[in-house]
This record gives sequence, C-alpha cells and structure tokens, in this order.
Amino acid sequence: MVPVNQRTHAWAPPPTALMTDHYELTMLQAALHSGTAHRRSVFEVFARRLPAGRRYGVVAGTGRLLEGLSSFRFGDEQLRFLAGTGVVNDATLGFLADFRFTGSISGYAEGEAYFPHSPLLVVEATFAEACVLETYFLSVLNYDSAVASAASRMVGAAAGRPCIEMGSRRAHEEAAVAAARAAVIGGFDSTSNLEAGLRYGLRTVGTAAHSFTLLHDSEEDAFRAQLQSMGLGTTLLVDTYDVETAVRRAVELAGPELGGVRLDSGDLVAQAAWVRELLDSLGNHRTRITVTSDLDEYAIASLNAAPVDAFGVGTRVVTGSGVPTSSMVYKLVAREDGSGRLRPVAKAAKGKASVGGRKHALRRRDEHGRATHELVGIGAMPEDDGDDRPLLQEFVRDGELLEGWTGPEGVVRARERHAASVAELPPAACRLSEGEPVLPTVLGPGAGA
Repeated sequence: MVPVNQRTHAWAPPPTALMTDHYELTMLQAALHSGTAHRRSVFEVFARRLPAGRRYGVVAGTGRLLEGLSSFRFGDEQLRFLAGTGVVNDATLGFLADFRFTGSISGYAEGEAYFPHSPLLVVEATFAEACVLETYFLSVLNYDSAVASAASRMVGAAAGRPCIEMGSRRAHEEAAVAAARAAVIGGFDSTSNLEAGLRYGLRTVGTAAHSFTLLHDSEEDAFRAQLQSMGLGTTLLVDTYDVETAVRRAVELAGPELGGVRLDSGDLVAQAAWVRELLDSLGNHRTRITVTSDLDEYAIASLNAAPVDAFGVGTRVVTGSGVPTSSMVYKLVAREDGSGRLRPVAKAAKGKASVGGRKHALRRRDEHGRATHELVGIGAMPEDDGDDRPLLQEFVRDGELLEGWTGPEGVVRARERHAASVAELPPAACRLSEGEPVLPTVLGPGAGA
C-alpha cells in the first residue's frame, strides 16, 4: 500500500480537532509540563463485553475516523477559542498550532466481526499525539459500530432479501450520513440518504410518501402522476386509504409491469400474504412487495414466511436496535519509561481493569474454515496453527494514510470484509435469541487454544 493523495477525495470532513473533551487538552498541557508528553505510547480501542445477548459485534467507522484524522488540525479559529476561554496555556497552544499526527495506526479491518477484548484499533505515537485523538475516535467507532452491528443482525434475519436504510429523519443530520454508511457495511442494500450517496458512492432509493398521495385530489391522480414521472417500474405506496382498492387501482394504471407496492402499516404478515395473492390473481406476479413501519431484526424475522421482497428500516437501525453505543474504550497499554524502553501499563480499577501490553490477534479456524476462537497475544503474535487469519491491518504509517480504507473504495472493501467475516462464524452467530459471544476470546502471551 502507498500513501493516499488527499486531493483525490471529492469530500473532506470539516475540522475535527475540537470534537473532543476538555480534559484531553488539559492532560496534554500537564504532560508537556512534566516532560512526558513525547514519550512513545501505545493506545488500544476495545470493548470489555458485547451488549447483553449479542453474539458478535461489527467494526465500523474506521474509514470515517481516518478521513477525520486528515482534518484534525488546530487552525486560527480553534486556537482563538482555546486561548479566549483559557482551556490551555500559551505553551500548549504553540504545540497545537503545529499539530500533525506522525504516528502509526493499525486495527481490525472495517466490517470485521469482533468480540470482547479484540484490539480493534492500535494507535502508536507520542502520548501528546495519541491522547488528543481519544474522544474523536471513540465517538466515531462507538456509533458506527453500533449501527453496523444492528444492521448485520437485520440482514441475517432477512435471509437474503434486501434491506433499505431509511432512518435519516430519526438521527442528527451528520449521524444520518454515518448511519447510512455503517448500515451498508453491515449488509444493507441501499439507503435513502443522498449525502451518503454523494460521499461514499452508496446506492440511493426512494419514491413517495403519504403526503404525495394526500396532495392530489384522488389516489388515482397521485398514482398516475408518479407512474408517468418515474416509470412503470416505480413502487407505489398503497396504504394511505384502503389497501385493496389501492392495489387494484395501481394494477389498472400500470398493468403487469408495475415494479412494486409498499406497505407501511397494519399487520404486515397477514397483509403481505393477501396482497401477494391479490397481485398474483391480477396477473402481477413480478410486482414486488416492500414493507416498512418500525422494523427491527425481530420484526423482520417474523416476516420470514411472508411473501415480502424487501424491508425498509429506519429508527431501529440508526439507533443500534436498542444498543446505541458499542461501549468501546481507548486505553494506554504501553509507554516509554525513563530509560527509553516500552513497558506495559494497565488500569486496575475493579470492573474496569485493562490488560497491559500491545496486542496482536488471529482468528483460529477449523479444517472447514469455520472460526473457533479469537486469539489475542500480548506483546507478540499468537502462535499460528497453520490456518489462522491475522486480524490487524495497517491504516497509517508514520503519519501517512494508506490507500484503500477511505471514501467509496473503503465502503466497498468493508462491506466485502463483513460478508466474508460473518460467513466464517459458527451458525449460532445468526441466532437472535440471547446468548454468549459466538467465539471465545483467548487472551495471553501465547494465546494458545
């Protein structure tokens, strides 16, 4: 891999340096004062546990945080704010004015399944450079991974039928873009969010809402306008008034070439069944049925036996289906001592202990290519039995972003990684019933299993 030419990106995030907590900069100031700010350090992002009942998590947001790293700069506006509010002193302001990340970052490829204590991101730099990134990195990874993890469960429940992300109106406007991206990484087919389509090359879809039908003097007028404008392959929303009447009218107007109908209310299981029968009886065997209305993985699973062709998911996917954060943490695990040697460090607080030492990870697989363990070595790579898959990838080397992890290319790569990663997990990974993580994590110097 070679460094990315940032000028080739069509979109770049606004300055991200103040998307952080006050104490990140006061820590920096104190470390500069004590002379420890430039000690070599290793920070790691991991989750101590998965959300209750979840069998695996999905890493997402890596590409976004790498894009944001390129604009993590303290310009005149940011420095004036910090000076005017007295957040840090003049010496610290001088350091921040010249801030550039010159360290290295590695971690799990975006889209990869993860488990408790998986070293999802490893940041190697001076303490000064690494500590100020904590809040920004965690805010991206915690949200995007929550959405991708929920999306992955929904895609599994859909059993091969496409899922459409349509939750923009249920999230902050920037979170809506992030959620669309994460959902597609988690296996969703498309999104309604146009900004996400622009930034990341995602497929966008959409037709009309109930207001379009209500705007017209009759449902027939609304359907005719949509068909004439968008073509016979469009999808008509048929539950504004009476569903049966609407379906019959739609077929009368479009004939057997009608692309689809959308159901957004009522008993979706029963309704989809008799709408399918009605369409078939009218000769519209190829007209597809899309269902929406507050779907989650459990509702999608309940529709498995129904003749549904696609699912539109909004609120539940952009809020992580009840788990809006992945509870990841960013911890110092090694730092340079007074003699210049890198030594492990760890937090010992009860219930929040960390494990010192830089981590390395493999995914152990059996003779059939099925994953059996997460092996996390401390200070060295775990012993490979011949078919283990290395999990840590290099993203940034000596301050240079490497190609392939950001922009539209990064999303395609992450989506492919997610599909391959989930495919190698045991079948129990797809169960929606509560249970333990589907792979045990073996943590130790040799991480033998």
